[in-house]
Amino acid sequence: MDNNRRYFNTTGACNPQLHYMVDIQERLEEIKNLVDAGKYFTINRARQYGKTTTIKALSEYLENDYVVVSLDFQRMSNAEFADEYIFSAAFAAYFLKTVRNKRNPVQGLNNDILDKLSRIANENSAFSLGKLFTVLSELCETAEKPIVLIIDEVDSAANNQVFLDFLAQLRSYYLDRENSPAFWSVILAGVYDVKNIRNKIRADEEHKVNSPWNIASDFRVNMGFTPGGIRGMLEEYEADNHSGMNVEEIAGLIFDYTSGYPFLVSRLCKLMDEEVAGSVSFPDKAAAWTKEGFLEAEKLLLSEKNTLFESLMGKLNDYPSLKRKLYSILFGGKKLVYNPDDPAVDIAVMFGFVKNDGGTLRIANRIFETRLYNYLLTTDEAQNSELFIFASDDKSQFVQNGHLNMELVLKKFVDHFDQIYSGRAEVFDEEEGRRRFLLYLRPIINGTGNYYIEPETRNARRMDVVIDYKGEQFIIELKIWRGNAYHERGEEQLADYLDYFHLKKGYMLSFNFNGKKEVGVKEIHIGDRVLIEAVV
Repeated sequence: MDNNRRYFNTTGACNPQLHYMVDIQERLEEIKNLVDAGKYFTINRARQYGKTTTIKALSEYLENDYVVVSLDFQRMSNAEFADEYIFSAAFAAYFLKTVRNKRNPVQGLNNDILDKLSRIANENSAFSLGKLFTVLSELCETAEKPIVLIIDEVDSAANNQVFLDFLAQLRSYYLDRENSPAFWSVILAGVYDVKNIRNKIRADEEHKVNSPWNIASDFRVNMGFTPGGIRGMLEEYEADNHSGMNVEEIAGLIFDYTSGYPFLVSRLCKLMDEEVAGSVSFPDKAAAWTKEGFLEAEKLLLSEKNTLFESLMGKLNDYPSLKRKLYSILFGGKKLVYNPDDPAVDIAVMFGFVKNDGGTLRIANRIFETRLYNYLLTTDEAQNSELFIFASDDKSQFVQNGHLNMELVLKKFVDHFDQIYSGRAEVFDEEEGRRRFLLYLRPIINGTGNYYIEPETRNARRMDVVIDYKGEQFIIELKIWRGNAYHERGEEQLADYLDYFHLKKGYMLSFNFNGKKEVGVKEIHIGDRVLIEAVV
């Protein structure tokens, strides 16, 4: 890679001199409004959501009006949280190291007070939190400008009493700042909101949560990337690289699949730029920065192991209630009401799995959704199922001249489904029916194609699967048989939906629990559109 050009960054904070970035000026202005008002607030977002980049830029943005002290609790070891005396000395040392940084010292602080902080920390083995905050208060009183304290990764040590006592002291001094000098504004950044910090405490330590955490102001600043922001970043890239891409189209695709999740946006761009471009199928940047190149990058992203995906999947094992909630959304077609009092919902939102969309829970983005489907469909239990084994055995016959024969996929699924379940006493609902079709589909398109569920059609009666296979799209409506009249309306809906995708052929799979059902596949015509209908 040319060291003289900017590149897309997915590790650590971004630098506009080194990296292609979405412009976050508007975001910084919104946050500064909170700082100007002297607010105590948290920036809590899921992993790799751009918090560190925002904090770095914010620190620079505030320097004209404030003394900014920005700390990262990940730089403090677990041993430094052993008790309040050890912590107070360690915090003081880290604070001093930060403000007296030789490359970029913090200006406007009283050196005599800083020296006092150093002496007390080094000479007093009983350096308590109370003494620490007394000196910090003196520092605030003598500073040339109001001090803004920023602590990133504030929840990295949230499972111990010292951390909670520190926050309690910080809170107390902030609330009493009219009578005793204190930080003008406090910003705590992490995955966990201070108000939800009890979620990180182990069950046997819940008694430690003894302070009210309702101090933090609501933080409603959008930390995701907008379509316009992504477009601006791509325009900068295009000015340097001249790929000839349709910026509007590519920005739209990126946003449609990521919903603006910063890491996913940057990762897809990085893959197109560095992995897809120069490959056999996409020999140059002109070929890579196309819809086909984007879909190839999406495929690579979904198949890789990265820290974000590993963190997300780990949470599913840590929180069984979260896994059950996501399962019901993904396979049940259920539109669950957003309920902040439901612990599983609270966890799902906090970790970035879902979003509140007008009072309804939705999976946060298409990338997460597909990754979750893949995870839930490739468990040992799933891979040992008869349908999965049949699909794996049948896989080679479904691709003809590089094209996926979706009609044959449906025919084989009907045959196998009837073979396995016909005459069985086993009864399953639509949730299971949908899961079993996706289980059959997974090994067929694995490694070559991807799929997602169209959110607008997700409900208890209908779910449309959109499949991308080597640049071709297939729309399959999964539905439960509820009589001829409902079925005919479904046909019309699917035909209209095909128009949205500019397709002439669509597919419908109906799960019919009527004992008199007619199992099989047929072709019908609605105007100039063809529907392949399968009934099991």
